[in-house]
Amino acid sequence: MKDEAKDIATLPTEAQAGPDGEAATKSLEGKTPENKTPAKKKRVRSSKARGSDANAGLEARIGYSFADPNLLMQGITHVSALKSGRKRGDSYQRLEFLGDHVLGLVVSDMLYHAFPNADEGEMSKRLAELVRKESCADVAKSLGLLDDIKLGSVGSSADARLRKSVLGDICEAVIGAVFLDGGYAAAADFVKRNWTERMHKPRRPLRDPKTVLQEWAQGKGLPTPVYREVERTGPHHDPQFRVAVDLPGLAPAEGIGGSKRAAEKVAASVMIEREGVGGGNDG
Repeated sequence: MKDEAKDIATLPTEAQAGPDGEAATKSLEGKTPENKTPAKKKRVRSSKARGSDANAGLEARIGYSFADPNLLMQGITHVSALKSGRKRGDSYQRLEFLGDHVLGLVVSDMLYHAFPNADEGEMSKRLAELVRKESCADVAKSLGLLDDIKLGSVGSSADARLRKSVLGDICEAVIGAVFLDGGYAAAADFVKRNWTERMHKPRRPLRDPKTVLQEWAQGKGLPTPVYREVERTGPHHDPQFRVAVDLPGLAPAEGIGGSKRAAEKVAASVMIEREGVGGGNDG
């Protein structure tokens, strides 16, 4: 007789028949079936990878890819964001100094070739208009750099104000970073992309708004405008001044700036615009 025991499949221990003839239905808790692929764990991207993506996005907006990304990070880092033990030179300040002079050189070269009939005085006025902090801040805004600035703990209200006040500096620092990383040609390309259209716009008369307001007041028989400091806020290394300008019969106008003179100019510009005075366009 043929032994049939070998042809009978033996149930696993956990599923062998019980005393009543029914198979036990114990679940194999904590065990992974051999024919089932374990569920894949979610991959968590490292902060380094996320930082690389952020850099790539910033570089795309700037239009330049850095060989040394640390230069770009330094260019957008305010001194308040530095950890203890790090030097102020690790912030954007040194790069701003360099970028300011690179910008001046590139724009001077652009003006020299774009306006062959302009004399030295005309080119100097155009240069002053193009490289002033407000122009640099406009470029930074157009590139979306406002939210890229790295700040320390300065408070929510001071945060937005500080970002706006250093926008022009950050733009110059980025130029300095591009110059160090890629040389003069790379920096010149950056400046030309962002300043050529501005250079060909009709030049605004470079008149100090305080002078314009004073001349207008005198023409109206009013005394010289009086400027008074209303408030000083912010850290010692980066103060913010709020200044008001008063003229008899007119509501005061206020301005905010990184220095008293800058705040006074803004206040004068506000009053000039409000009163419809012509010629005040250097605020």
